[in-house]
Amino acid sequence: MCRFRSVRILVACAALLAAGAALSHVEFLGRRSLSAQELGAPDRAPLALRLSVVRLEGSGWTEKRAIAAVREAAAILAQCGIGLERAELDTLDAPEQLDFSTPAARILARAHPVAHPAVYLVRETRSRPAFDAEAIGRGNSRTRPELADTVWMTAATRDPGVALAHELAHVLMDSGEHSEEGGNLMRDETSPRNRFLSAVQCARLRDTGRGNGLLRETSGPRARLTRSAFLPAIR
Repeated sequence: MCRFRSVRILVACAALLAAGAALSHVEFLGRRSLSAQELGAPDRAPLALRLSVVRLEGSGWTEKRAIAAVREAAAILAQCGIGLERAELDTLDAPEQLDFSTPAARILARAHPVAHPAVYLVRETRSRPAFDAEAIGRGNSRTRPELADTVWMTAATRDPGVALAHELAHVLMDSGEHSEEGGNLMRDETSPRNRFLSAVQCARLRDTGRGNGLLRETSGPRARLTRSAFLPAIR
């Protein structure tokens, strides 16, 4: 029980009560499981990725747009020998959490836990400076552990497939670094022209993603394929 001995305690208690009330408004509306074939992922890849996607009803994200973004991101990441093995697309009714902020995101993650890495499709952001999309890795989630290995994308995100691949690369590399190389996916401004990842970036993405348990190795002939086998996916 909250005892109001100071203004600071009163404010903290009010926040806790508000958070508890908001949890009751998160309703699960349904799940759609998408196979590698449905996502257009390559048949063979040395490393497999499973992705959770959470779409908020009323956010401006349609199921069709969400799937299209995941398909394009999968094609881009394939150049590094990563195959999107499966995606689980959950739809939630969460009117109090439609816009990204750390408190709202933590409430949503607690109310509806999903496997990570996870992508949350929201309406807008309350963060300042405002970003259309934001990645939260291990390195920038110490004070918000529920949000580690997640991507948050607003409905205003341009080129959502490219942006999703960019943010997933941040998560898989556990790095906020950008590149100044022309055509590189990790330039600070996403563009349909920026889709390429260097050999060094691919190696870091694979090694860190595997080390953090976000990618799993496949067996058999898949593991012997080279990166060049996947380059046609983004040309």
